[in-house]
Amino acid sequence: MSTTTLQPNQRELFGHPMGLYVLFFVEMWERFSYYGMRAILTLFLAAPIVLGSPQSGYGWSNAETLSFYGTYTMFVYLMSIPGGWVADKFIGQKRAVMLGGLLLCAGHGVLAINAQWAFFTGLILIVVGVGFLKPNISTMVGGLYNKGDERRDSGFYVFYIGINLGAFLGALAVGAVAAKWGWHYGFGLAGIGMALGQLVYLYGLRHLKGIGDFMGSQDSPNKELMKKPLTKIEKDRMLVLFLSFLIIIVFWGAFEQAGGLMSLYTEQKTDRMVSFTLPFIDSNIVPSAWFQSINAFFIIIFGTLIGWLWFKWGKAGKESSSLFKMGVGVIIMAFGFFFMSKASTEVMMDGESVLEKSAMIWLVLAYLFHTIGELCASPVALSFITKLAPLKYASLMMGAYFAATGLGNKVAGFVGGLSEGAGEFQVFTGIGVTCTIFGFLVLALLKPLKRLTHGAEDQNGGNYEEAEGFELADKQ
Repeated sequence: MSTTTLQPNQRELFGHPMGLYVLFFVEMWERFSYYGMRAILTLFLAAPIVLGSPQSGYGWSNAETLSFYGTYTMFVYLMSIPGGWVADKFIGQKRAVMLGGLLLCAGHGVLAINAQWAFFTGLILIVVGVGFLKPNISTMVGGLYNKGDERRDSGFYVFYIGINLGAFLGALAVGAVAAKWGWHYGFGLAGIGMALGQLVYLYGLRHLKGIGDFMGSQDSPNKELMKKPLTKIEKDRMLVLFLSFLIIIVFWGAFEQAGGLMSLYTEQKTDRMVSFTLPFIDSNIVPSAWFQSINAFFIIIFGTLIGWLWFKWGKAGKESSSLFKMGVGVIIMAFGFFFMSKASTEVMMDGESVLEKSAMIWLVLAYLFHTIGELCASPVALSFITKLAPLKYASLMMGAYFAATGLGNKVAGFVGGLSEGAGEFQVFTGIGVTCTIFGFLVLALLKPLKRLTHGAEDQNGGNYEEAEGFELADKQ
């Protein structure tokens, strides 16, 4: 089809709306900044104090660092609830994303200043900024597709690759800059990435006409729809969404060991020496922060493949509901921790001194299984919410999803902190066993959980008359 007679917001590329690629690059740069900052955050907090040196950290213990990391990342995602509520009630998703982007630019910029007041001020601005941007940009992705459009799940896989392309590049670039010139130069580079994302958003607004607008305005065609009380079907769907958030908490409570315990384990107990000099940093020791890019690299490689396999699996008439995929994702992710258990058996200690470290291959294999599990669970969960959430609570429910992610981050910090007393082997093995059991429990309860969705994942979206999906919010 020729696009010459179409308006910018009507054009498509590779079978998807152009707006998807605008949001793809906005989220890519936002995640570049966030995951770049996250890749060095715990390392910076735990680094020894060296006065006057750009490599000076705060000298915190592992337990203090992991506790702070869990609390901070929890608040990052908990702010998605008020961020989604403000969008639903007052300004719409489009303006909320704009506001969040501006706050993030300010926050990452302030982190570049080498002062304690700037460090904590910057983190607060980032917390609020992510709260406005994260749930609302994901809701806008869902709004690009009509009700029952089978491209929705694949659209979220494309969007998810953007997330992880940013995470991959951010961890590498910020980690390298921090290793070569100092922590705050790394934080500054993350700020530059966020500024680029904001410019992409401003330029791409013409492709997002009618997407993410405030639905409660006087001229909105959905104004009366917003006032209707929830139907029985909508209440059931809200219930199953909240139940699915338990899966999210467990999944991210395990997965987010990557930015906490696994990051510190990489720095302190993994043999990172290679036989050649690494480019840019002029060293033969792989920076710990670079390992944060492995997960994102695997997602870029396997993202479309996993999405295609699930598509073929469903077309063959086999079970392919979102809840099934999420349960399977938890189980696969859990097995990654058994590689970390193996790694911890290779470490030899003499009191506080490390005599022998574990091989890097175990980290790589753990991240591989974590990635496959994530690809089964996370993009599917985003799409699941946009299918079930009622119109009036679209952004709020997306915010609740990210809040569940935040609670998972806090759980991750708490569980990771146990390693100082219990030991890494016990913690890694315990996470693996617990998540495996939980995943199979989800599969055992699949039938009653699916009944609560009332066919929302069917191609026709279930009962149109009784429960109008949130997709209508962004179609005029």
